[in-house]
Amino acid sequence: MRIAVPNKGRLHDPTIDLLEHAGLHLTDGADRKLYAETVDPDVTVLFARAADIPEYVADGAADLGITGLDQQRESGTALEDLLDLEFGQCRLVLAAPEESDVESVDDLAGGTVATEFPRITREFFAERDIDVAIAEVSGATELTPHVDIADAIVDITSTGTTLRMNRLAVVEEVMQSSVRLFARPDAAGSEKAEQVRTALQSVVSARGKRYLMMNVPRDRLEAVEDVIPGLGGPTVMDVANGGETLAVHVVVDERDVFETIAKLREEGATGILVTEIERLVE
Repeated sequence: MRIAVPNKGRLHDPTIDLLEHAGLHLTDGADRKLYAETVDPDVTVLFARAADIPEYVADGAADLGITGLDQQRESGTALEDLLDLEFGQCRLVLAAPEESDVESVDDLAGGTVATEFPRITREFFAERDIDVAIAEVSGATELTPHVDIADAIVDITSTGTTLRMNRLAVVEEVMQSSVRLFARPDAAGSEKAEQVRTALQSVVSARGKRYLMMNVPRDRLEAVEDVIPGLGGPTVMDVANGGETLAVHVVVDERDVFETIAKLREEGATGILVTEIERLVE
């Protein structure tokens, strides 16, 4: 099975890191190569431009692909969205110069919109029955309204900083995007595809989670359980030669760890150990 992944850019390193944490270690490196083998003899990684990955998967050059939802939508390919990998979050927005008279989508009727995403932009305006001209560009989209090429743009933004620097204001959000695991329909249900999806899901599920282990007096167990319901409830075990002491293990959100530990100590828990979780198979 071949998995197409971004060969460079902001999505490359997080994708390779995700594969490594999922256990799909690259065995022969990735620098300046088109392919890389993994520790699984049945899985090969194919490196491609993020924008080309949907076509690679749809055409059969790869079985699975990791790229942004915006790239898949722009390609128009009919792929199965197997998993939101929860990184590379961004928005595709319609924006116009701050000093312009464009305050709504309707104000652009008969105007020109510059974008690197002509398909998505065309569909966006068609759904609203608004006629605009699409100026397809390959970069520096933010400059086009200031050099009389377009009245507005449709472009990707993560924080909005670049738009503000170029004196552009968001008129409306076109779509939200993040990096996903895609598959061809005929490959989506295969055993290997499900193994890859499960492995990646285990890494995604572990993000922002911590594993707590502690000793708890038997007569304080109910009070401790009220503090940490955990993932499906805590695991409770007798401590060897512990008598009235129990070992309690639980998964909690990282943001709750500080407050939870304070409450646990109040309820009599001792020997509290907090560890990171690399993978979590639910």
